[in-house]
Amino acid sequence: MAVLTGGAEKGAAARPAGRGGGAGHAPGAPRSLRRRQSLIAWGFSLPFVLLFASFTLIPLLSSFLMSFTDFKSADVDSPFAVNFVGIDQYRTLFGSAQFLKSLRNTAYFVVVGIPLTMGIALVLAVALNSGISRFRTAFRVGFYTPVVTSIVAVAVVWRFILQKDGPLNAVLGWVGISGPDWLNSTTWAMPAMIGLGVWRNMGTLMVIFLAGLQTIPAEVTEAAMIDGAGPVKRFLRITVPLMRPTLLFGAVLLSVWYLQFFEEPFVMTQGGPLDATLSVSYFAFKQFGFGNYAYASAASYVLFVAIALLSMVMFRALRSKED
Repeated sequence: MAVLTGGAEKGAAARPAGRGGGAGHAPGAPRSLRRRQSLIAWGFSLPFVLLFASFTLIPLLSSFLMSFTDFKSADVDSPFAVNFVGIDQYRTLFGSAQFLKSLRNTAYFVVVGIPLTMGIALVLAVALNSGISRFRTAFRVGFYTPVVTSIVAVAVVWRFILQKDGPLNAVLGWVGISGPDWLNSTTWAMPAMIGLGVWRNMGTLMVIFLAGLQTIPAEVTEAAMIDGAGPVKRFLRITVPLMRPTLLFGAVLLSVWYLQFFEEPFVMTQGGPLDATLSVSYFAFKQFGFGNYAYASAASYVLFVAIALLSMVMFRALRSKED
């Protein structure tokens, strides 16, 4: 017994005395070790921190401060001549009919584009997940191809499709519909932009929804089938509720993309006709081009606040549903 006790005491003496320290270590050793590990961690992080500060944080803060001045391109050589004007740039901005129109266009694009994109992407994902498709991989590649296609190439093809005498109007003519001059109509230019946006982004959403569908246990669906639930009832009562976090994530993602609606009007219509497709992002871009740097910064921060608020509301909704 004495031998066993002595062995245990020797073993206890050989083990570390506690967290971060040991009986055989000097009292200052754990602290110096932690300090050394912190220095190493900061050393590895420093390149990222410097790059982030140089190319993201400092420009963000600079443009925010600039939005409260009257800074223009002519002031680049004489920055001390810039005046602080407070919120006057924002007052001017919200008094501009062109900016208000760009806000309405962006809201139109978001409100119509997000449900359309999500609806089509969800239907495609359910179809590909159902197992009835024999060419599932080919369909996945086909629907995802627009996401990785160059917007310039897309613009050339879509401008051809949307011409007054283009293929789309030819197809509509077969069923007795006289199609409009899509890109030159103040009424139809925005729906054409929405169609292009839906076509480009539904592939990404489809992949996300497909991943969400594959997390639904097969036993749940099989039990519903045994209970006599049809496809529509299973979709509404099982698939949609279990997919809610994925659907909300897709909605957040799309809202961020669609509020920054820029490429489509830039390459297709240059904001026309008569500003019918002018978005807030394209408005800010044009003001930078005109040399109105402070004015453009103010427009950009209005968009930033809109994106932040909408994302916050959606994430809060997602969190409350998860709770």
